[in-house]
Amino acid sequence: MNFADILLPAAAQAGFALSPRQREQFTRYYELLIQWNEKMNLTAITQPQEVALKHMVDSLTAYDAAVFADIPAVIDVGTGAGFPGVPLKIFLPELSLTLMDSLNKRLLFLQEVVDQLELSGVRIVHARAEDAGRDRQHRGKYGVALSRAVARLNVLCELCLPLLQNGGYFVAMKGAQYREELQEADRALTLLGGKVEKVVPVELPGLEDKRAVIYVRKVRSTPADYPRRAGLPEKKPL
Repeated sequence: MNFADILLPAAAQAGFALSPRQREQFTRYYELLIQWNEKMNLTAITQPQEVALKHMVDSLTAYDAAVFADIPAVIDVGTGAGFPGVPLKIFLPELSLTLMDSLNKRLLFLQEVVDQLELSGVRIVHARAEDAGRDRQHRGKYGVALSRAVARLNVLCELCLPLLQNGGYFVAMKGAQYREELQEADRALTLLGGKVEKVVPVELPGLEDKRAVIYVRKVRSTPADYPRRAGLPEKKPL
């Protein structure tokens, strides 16, 4: 059974119908992930079934029709091997997507993915989120900021909310401790201008893992003092 034969029914069960072209792109993405993973540590998940579910379909669950309705400029913060940004770009080809990571060798992989999958409208940025949040090229420029498995929610609020336009959405993909993380992020949300709009529990076909997507709306401008300098948000969370 090839990768597409695993991915397509899993995606369909989660509510995502993929075209033949998208099927080709996801398959090539998987092939590149496995090839490059032999040279660098991109993922501990390499079995086709697990990659299909825990990386590709899981990334797609960040999609919400209302949040993405006006085709906003999207930034994937700490994108790593491209999750969730690249799967969402394959699913929504019209997205204007920025993939940002602090490790340059990951960006070399992502450039190969963008080239091989012929993805247009993708910008790859080598930066720490703390620095990008104080840079006029990025601060307040995005309609959606995505983050998956990068840090706890109170830390991510400081990294992601400064990048958003007022009215934009921070979309955080979290695991089993999402309720606890929401409670501990309450102060950071208030201080940085964010408000939780909804929390959507996620069930992936055949998996018992507890997951949720948290949608935070930026309701006020983030104070100019934030984000703090690189390293501080994680060492001293708000």
